[in-house]
Amino acid sequence: MLTNFLQFKEIEWTQYLNIQSQQANLIRQEYNSLCFEQLNDQYNRDNISFTTTFQNNYPILLKQIADPPPILFYKGNISLASYSKLISVVGTRFPSQYGRLALHHILKPLIKVNWVIVSGMAKGIDTIAHEAALSNNGKTIAVIAGGLNHVYPKENISLSEKIISSHLLLSEHPPDTKPQKWHFPMRNRIISGVSIGTIVIQAKRRSGSLITAHQALEQNREVFAVPGSIFEECSSGTNELILSGAKLVRKAEDIKDEFQFFD
Repeated sequence: MLTNFLQFKEIEWTQYLNIQSQQANLIRQEYNSLCFEQLNDQYNRDNISFTTTFQNNYPILLKQIADPPPILFYKGNISLASYSKLISVVGTRFPSQYGRLALHHILKPLIKVNWVIVSGMAKGIDTIAHEAALSNNGKTIAVIAGGLNHVYPKENISLSEKIISSHLLLSEHPPDTKPQKWHFPMRNRIISGVSIGTIVIQAKRRSGSLITAHQALEQNREVFAVPGSIFEECSSGTNELILSGAKLVRKAEDIKDEFQFFD
């Protein structure tokens, strides 16, 4: 079907790709400006692959959300994104010692029983979550905001290389796309959408982590929150999530109890 997409009628663009006619026109213009043989050669040199919503290796749960990315670019093992035990972890870029300890306390037992850790490779909680999976011989998926050739933040380039080697790095943007502010909330819906649940560890009232949590709720996924001190701003968002109905998490078993069909 993709081979004939330039012949799609306007209603087919909206139905198949969930986009507006203005976006469709931009895609056509971009398509006509590209040399696909050169692109394909470049992707092969850079070990970049892609999948679409029409293919069997597209992440199963992500395909079910209201606005799945039509195309996902990736490096690594795409089959990880269709595992049954996927849990997302998000939180502040500036975690306290309590936040770091809580993350390891909750994630380590999950990793030991083959839960795959999904996050956005940002500073702070995201990075610690990916590193926890790596250090405990687990698996992890990183969803980045820009293209695969523009890992952000730059200090995580070495982390991304470890993830690419036997895990998975994902982006909905073409590889040469530089990350923009508006890419991050878009990225967050993939983090929550690919997983059966999202854990929030330390987040302010206004933060990207809470955006991810609300997107998870809209996607009919479970949301978990680690409680924190009433005196710390970085716990104000997670505490409010709990007041709003998110499940309070103290240990890994609090998460396992919600998914007993995996036992």
